Amino acid sequence: MDYFEHNRQSWNELTSLHVESSFYELEAFKKGNNSLNHIELEELGDIRGKKILHLQCHFGMDSLSLARLGAEVTGIDISDASIKKAKELSKEIDIPATFIRSNIYDIKIVSDDSFDIIFTSYGAINWLNDLDKWAKIIQQNLKPDGKFYMIEFHPFIYTLNDDWEITDTYFNNKELVTTVKNSYTDNSNVSKNNLKHVEWHHSISEVINSLISNGLNIDFLNEFPYQVYNCFPNLIETEKGKWVSNKFGDKIPYMYSLQARKI
Repeated sequence: MDYFEHNRQSWNELTSLHVESSFYELEAFKKGNNSLNHIELEELGDIRGKKILHLQCHFGMDSLSLARLGAEVTGIDISDASIKKAKELSKEIDIPATFIRSNIYDIKIVSDDSFDIIFTSYGAINWLNDLDKWAKIIQQNLKPDGKFYMIEFHPFIYTLNDDWEITDTYFNNKELVTTVKNSYTDNSNVSKNNLKHVEWHHSISEVINSLISNGLNIDFLNEFPYQVYNCFPNLIETEKGKWVSNKFGDKIPYMYSLQARKI
C-alpha cells in the first residue's frame, strides 16, 4: 500500500468539505480572526520578523495567522487541494506566505532555506510513520539556536473508543488503516468510495527521543487537561474553548505542547 498516496487523495477530498464547514470559521478568519489558540500564541511569544516553516499546514489558516502576527511563513502540505486553497486564501486576504505541495519527508528537495522556528500542530504527526526521519528534517532546516514548537493531541486519547473506554494499546507499532466516511467537521460525509486514511500513533517518549537523538534540546513539555476543539465524540464544554470527556472530565490528558532548540 502506498500509504502517503492514500492520505494525499483523502485529504484532497476532505479539504473542500473543511473549507465549507463551520468548524474552521473561514469567513470570520477572512475578516481578521486569528485561527491560532491561546496556548500556542502564548508559548510561541513574539514572532515578528521570524522565518517560520509550518509542517502539514492544511489549507493555510494557521500559516496565515502566523504571517498576520508578523512572521515570514512557508507552509508545507501533502494535499494538492489544500495548497491550492492556501495560495488562493493568501491572495484573497492579501497576506503573503509561501505554500509548497510536498510530503514533508521530501522537504529537503523543495526547501533550501533555514528557519528561526519550525511549527506543527493538532493532528499532524499521526500521519507520519518515521519520527527519526521527521526529527532529522527539523534539525536540518533550523538555524543554529532555532526552535521547534509543536502542540498535539495527547497519544493517550488514541487508546480510547467513542465511549471513553481503553480499547487500544498506547504503544502502537504498526500502521492503522481506516476507510474514510466522514471527517471531524460538520457536513463532512465524503462522496468518494474507497478513500483510506493511514495513521501511526506515537508515544510522547518516541517524540522526545527522536528530537534528542537528532541534536535538539527540549526546552519544555506541557500537558493539558482539556481539548481546544470539539472534534472527538462525547465532549462537553466546561469553559469557552475548553472541551473534556463527558466521562472523565479534566482527570486525563487531552493535549501536549513541546519546544525544542537546535544545539
